[in-house]
Amino acid sequence: MIHEVLPAVFKIDVPIPRNPLKATNSYVIKGDDRDLVIDTGMNIEESHNVLTDAFQELNIDMDKTDFFITHLHADHLGLISALAGKNSTVYFNKPDAELIIIGGRWEVSVELFLQNGFPVENLRKAFKDHPGYRYASKGNVDFKIIKENDKIRIGDYDLIVIETPGHTAGHTCLYEPDKKFLFSGDHVLQSITPNIAQWFYDENPLKLYLESLDKIAKYNVKLVLPGHRKPFTKFKKRVAEIIEHHRVRSDEILKILEKGGKQNGFEIASHMTWDLTFKDWGKFPIIQKMFATGEALAHLTYLRSKGFVTRKLSGDRFFYSRKDL
Repeated sequence: MIHEVLPAVFKIDVPIPRNPLKATNSYVIKGDDRDLVIDTGMNIEESHNVLTDAFQELNIDMDKTDFFITHLHADHLGLISALAGKNSTVYFNKPDAELIIIGGRWEVSVELFLQNGFPVENLRKAFKDHPGYRYASKGNVDFKIIKENDKIRIGDYDLIVIETPGHTAGHTCLYEPDKKFLFSGDHVLQSITPNIAQWFYDENPLKLYLESLDKIAKYNVKLVLPGHRKPFTKFKKRVAEIIEHHRVRSDEILKILEKGGKQNGFEIASHMTWDLTFKDWGKFPIIQKMFATGEALAHLTYLRSKGFVTRKLSGDRFFYSRKDL
């Protein structure tokens, strides 16, 4: 389905079958000589068919079309190698591009999750079923690396790059200062909160994400065009709600740890509150348990950096406890 959300700016609902997200928003900005596509969708047939049909309806010439990808996740990047023409420029951020070049560091993530108590018998299957692994772009793409304050001129719009790491190490948004609208990718969503998960030892994604929220809240945004669900207004209110959400999540983890004893990341995730159809942790699909554990680890690392939580290695497992207990 195609919606014209602003003059010459079109939102395409790209389906994600069998996924709670339901769809990715791909945006097309029609220009004078060239067009710009913001995010693509997963590398699956259903997404590809919807997107190419929409391009045909909008009279998009792929040899005169450029791409801006907000971040590396497969539901935003997956179709890029199938869609980008030989004359296309693909704008992308450096940290995420470097991660793709080295192959994603999947083995490091497996080790991290094992050390945090994820059951070994389920872990390989969980990563094999990870959409970022299964539905990623399959071809090589020459990215044009963009950075903070770079500008992209398309049609009547001057878009400014804003670096917003957290959801991924290199997540970026695009802001139009005159018209005051924001392509927010997965940085700010309206009815759901972006998954902020830890996948590697050497990162503090929640710290980066909260700092990025503080940063982007200073912009005057009248309309948000997000990577999922509907466009929305009341930008600053939504940013404040997301910050509060993570404060509540952090408090929940501290209360779980107050019960005493040392717990690993998987155990802590099993006691947290999750907005899913499955209310019983034992019935969670393996992939959802992995996302939940990653989010728990992100909050635990953040709380460790603030001095509220300690982590100790016992055997080959990490265990967490309240620092003041």
